[in-house]
Amino acid sequence: MIPKEAFEAMLAEAGLAGEYQPFARYCGMLQEWNQRMNLTAITDDQGVAEKHFLDSLLPLTLWELPRGARLVDVGTGAGFPAVPIKLLRPDIQITLLDSLQKRLTFLEEVCGQLGIQAELLHARAEDAGRDPARRERYDVATSRAVAGMDLLAEYCLPLVRPGGVLLALKGSGGAAESQAGAAMVERCGGTLRAVKEYALPSGDRRTLVVVEKTAPTPKRYPRTPAQLAKAKKEAAGQK
Repeated sequence: MIPKEAFEAMLAEAGLAGEYQPFARYCGMLQEWNQRMNLTAITDDQGVAEKHFLDSLLPLTLWELPRGARLVDVGTGAGFPAVPIKLLRPDIQITLLDSLQKRLTFLEEVCGQLGIQAELLHARAEDAGRDPARRERYDVATSRAVAGMDLLAEYCLPLVRPGGVLLALKGSGGAAESQAGAAMVERCGGTLRAVKEYALPSGDRRTLVVVEKTAPTPKRYPRTPAQLAKAKKEAAGQK
């Protein structure tokens, strides 16, 4: 992990503040576990601090999350962005959703070591979205580097209650993605509220796409994995 002073200065520059030690421990665990399983291609200290931790936290400076919000992180992977958000906002209730159990095994250890309360959910997003216990139960859905906005809307919006939001953490092409996925966002009950472009200290461009859930998601969404695979095949055949 980068030195304490450098990490705190990086957060302060973004208007954020957090305890160094939990992030340092998280970084060490990520680097250690990544030697046994593929969690991330970014493992150097500076890269983890900036391109994982800060990248996960910057949306907090761009969109206000309500106190005590229920947040589901779809395709959480190594825990980004939900675990860093939880470290700065312990009031938020997080559910870490991933289709691979080995990632959740890592996150169970992370949460235990850092004293984080989190629900770990082993499921496909499209299955969780059809589960009555999950459907439209969350105030916020987050997702980082999972899918294009059309698929992401179908994965995430069924989980969000009307009045809640989807925060999609995207790269430099986020604005174009949001336009390409606009039809599916609308079909799933969403309305595009904001596209915020910014940059990491390294200069890497980022985009936060904010979608408000303005209507219930029709029952036909999300489609099953088989239906999605068929739709992708048909779309590819039309190109």
